[in-house]
Amino acid sequence: MFDHRKYQKQYYLPPVMTYDWVKKDSIEQAPIWCSVDLRDGNQALAAPMDLSEKLKMFELLVEIGFKEIEVAFPAASDTEFQFLRTIIENHMIPEDVTIQVITQAREHIIRRTFEALEGVPKAIVHLYNSTSEAQRRQVFQKSKEEIKQLAIDGAIWVQKYAQKTKGDFYFQYSPESFPGTEVEYALEICNEVLEVWQPTPDHKVIINIPTTVENAMPHIFAGQIEYIHKHLQYRDSVVLSIHPHNDRGCGVSDAEFGVMAGADRVEGTLFGNGERTGNVDLITVAMNLYSHGVDPKLKLGNMPKICETYEQLTKMKVHERQPYSGALVFTAFSGSHQDAIAKGMKYREAAQSEFWDVPYLPIDPADVGRNYETEVIRINSQSGKGGIGYVLQHHYGIKLPYSMNEEMGYLVKEESDHKHKELSSQEIYQVFERSYLEFRPVLNVADFRFTREEEITADVTVEYQGKQQQISGRGKGRLDSVSNALKHELGLEFVLEDYEEHSLGKDSSAKAIAYVGIKHQDNYYWGAGTDEDIIRASVFALTVAINRMIEHKGRAIR
Repeated sequence: MFDHRKYQKQYYLPPVMTYDWVKKDSIEQAPIWCSVDLRDGNQALAAPMDLSEKLKMFELLVEIGFKEIEVAFPAASDTEFQFLRTIIENHMIPEDVTIQVITQAREHIIRRTFEALEGVPKAIVHLYNSTSEAQRRQVFQKSKEEIKQLAIDGAIWVQKYAQKTKGDFYFQYSPESFPGTEVEYALEICNEVLEVWQPTPDHKVIINIPTTVENAMPHIFAGQIEYIHKHLQYRDSVVLSIHPHNDRGCGVSDAEFGVMAGADRVEGTLFGNGERTGNVDLITVAMNLYSHGVDPKLKLGNMPKICETYEQLTKMKVHERQPYSGALVFTAFSGSHQDAIAKGMKYREAAQSEFWDVPYLPIDPADVGRNYETEVIRINSQSGKGGIGYVLQHHYGIKLPYSMNEEMGYLVKEESDHKHKELSSQEIYQVFERSYLEFRPVLNVADFRFTREEEITADVTVEYQGKQQQISGRGKGRLDSVSNALKHELGLEFVLEDYEEHSLGKDSSAKAIAYVGIKHQDNYYWGAGTDEDIIRASVFALTVAINRMIEHKGRAIR
């Protein structure tokens, strides 16, 4: 039964809510990033990665530029344990990368964790225990003091086994299920753990605040983080970290507001993989910074490769609308969007603008390895003339006159609607080709030659209504003389209204294209022609325009 009355707010406000973070209008520098793909993301897969897949994922994360990577829960399974031993014994951890492992606050698990870490160059040991009111009451049936003692004992055991194990160790503590924990109580536990570990500015401890189940609005989470930021002991010796989940769909907001509220570090995954609705998508958070002119300190310039590798290893899909990385996020099907993008791109090229401000594109798609030619403007029945004109110009060098572009737009949308699918650039060109270049069902000009006296005379060989005949006409120009021959000798009525031409290439041997528009009564008809000779191209264009007029008149009569 769908009944909202069974629910109530399950989060706690700090004793004092401050809003200093609200006064900031941006994030000035990237936080420390920690990928948890190999642990939190991996445990959420229906089929967790095997050893070889985990190694490939580790290589990908290093390539992207993560300097802190949570690689395993070593006590959880043999695969986790062996993966950690593999990268340590084979010296696969770069000098500038610190691996992280996670452990519950239980001595035998902590002991097993350090067995897996023996000989590691440098590692973060991430200790956690659940602190929420619901778990204290329902799962553990323990008091606040008993739960706090679990954390303290865990911190002591971590310190004890670190001293016995070869390696350079840093410690991290998380009050798991923080959103359901009284904020001042979570702070009290964190400070007790810090008292055990006694961090210094030269050897800091990480206090990590997870939104294990996101249940508060982002501004509430920011207020909680700001309170902890202001009241943590040893603050100059603590890296304040956050680990947002996405149960309310606000993981990115939690991360950004949390950093503004004092967090120094963000844990998350590629594309938001993780339990239930997943962790915060670090790519989105990093690219949001990038779009504001802040260096994200991650290498995200080949997004298609990152997506492909991720999908191969996790068997998960990157959604088409995933910010920055989805296949359709830079694609415009809407006519008005296409028109604005096409004009914005032309403006940017002409103005040689230093900054990116193309309408509807928050960043330059090329920055993340996306392709203008095939991805930015795509055509279906919802598209407009601007996008269709952009595709023809970008792929084929065809610059349609304005009203011809509008007419072409209707033809393409009709084709897409009929086929119930998106049209490729080749299919769009085929519509143009059959409608404006090759459409000669009734009239065809087979040959022509010109003589000049006071006016130009055109002698034209035509095929009209199945018969070939010779006609002639005079005019002030060559196209005008052919037009007059067709009108006077074949009894055709039209006015030559528009003529445009341009080259289809940059070298001297490139073909030219001509566009001719004629008018009959209140109707307008366009044709196009291509040839090395611009006069021949113009005559071909005129012929198509007349055929379109004849066809339209025939349909009207029928």
